[in-house]
Amino acid sequence: MDLDFTKEQVEFRDQVRTWLVENKPREARPRDNAGIREYDTAWQKTQWDGGWAGIAWPKEYGGGGLTLLQQLIWYEEYAAQGFPGIDANFVGLSHAGPTLITRATAEQKTFHLPKILKGEVVWCQGFSEPEAGSDLASLKTKAVIDGDSLVVTGQKIWTSFATGADYQELLVRTDNSGSKHQGITWVICDMKSPGIDIRPIETMEGGNEFCEVFYDDVRIPLANVVGEVGSGWSVAMSTLSFERGTAFTANQVRLAKVIEDLIEFARDNTGPDGTRPAIADDEISRRLARARASVASLRAMTYVGICQNMQSDTPGPRGSMLKLHYADLCKEIAALALDIVGSDALRNSSRWDHHGWVGNYLYSFSQSIGGGTSEIQRNIIGERILGLPR
Repeated sequence: MDLDFTKEQVEFRDQVRTWLVENKPREARPRDNAGIREYDTAWQKTQWDGGWAGIAWPKEYGGGGLTLLQQLIWYEEYAAQGFPGIDANFVGLSHAGPTLITRATAEQKTFHLPKILKGEVVWCQGFSEPEAGSDLASLKTKAVIDGDSLVVTGQKIWTSFATGADYQELLVRTDNSGSKHQGITWVICDMKSPGIDIRPIETMEGGNEFCEVFYDDVRIPLANVVGEVGSGWSVAMSTLSFERGTAFTANQVRLAKVIEDLIEFARDNTGPDGTRPAIADDEISRRLARARASVASLRAMTYVGICQNMQSDTPGPRGSMLKLHYADLCKEIAALALDIVGSDALRNSSRWDHHGWVGNYLYSFSQSIGGGTSEIQRNIIGERILGLPR
């Protein structure tokens, strides 16, 4: 793998940096779900108008038709400017959109993909259930074919931004006669459909973007099935490979900015002993150096993954290595930040993001759960990459 950028890629980076500096939002990002949706979709519309939406998506659906490496360059410059995450647009841009590109019909792509890129719609994910989280194939939400519709009954949980979502990538069970991996269907659900009840869940850091979603005889057109009825497990594996492979690329490169900000903070602020800058503390200095090195290793792994993904339409199991390393790093850096900031962290002021120092620490634990637990990632690495027995 050649990590040197070509002249064209360097020029592309300069173009990205210039555009971001000139067009970045000037107002602070809201903290409420409705405000986050309005902010994120407006920023997505700005990117669309500027020709920067969906850099690596096909041109025929509004994308730029460029490479994943150019997409990575965009993410790096995006992170360098200190932009917040793409929370409300995350599922549409990083899960549903890539899955539709590889598995949907031409009609489904033509209708949905431009809307995602223009910031006109928000998507959420309906995969996990109370008894089907890490063991996703045990899902029980039922769908019965009735004429030209699926009639859905059941429950999903941990559905991010469901209260403001327009569409959902939904997994339902359409057949119980085979193994648990069979008889699952991946379907596009209109979140405004009658019979859907959404209940927010307050998390320990004070957020409420997660939700429970209940379905009471919700009718979904069969035309909304992606793939075929009963082939949803294969489609879901495509979705999860994007989630664990390329979806967190922006978050990964943001960690480099986070650790550099933390080093700067440690230079300018008194450490735990109250007598000298935090960075003068040998243990804190060592942990900062270790974190910076770990972030650099994650960046190198990301580059390897991107280069490998450029050879395939769908990321492979190596994305689990990125996901696992990223989750561990998030927790390590969040704990380090609290040790550096000390009791001032309770004031909930942060240069990191809207969660605040303490909120970020609490939120960091979710990184080893969402998108497949770290235990599941280790199983995938062991079995599908290292070839170890189940």
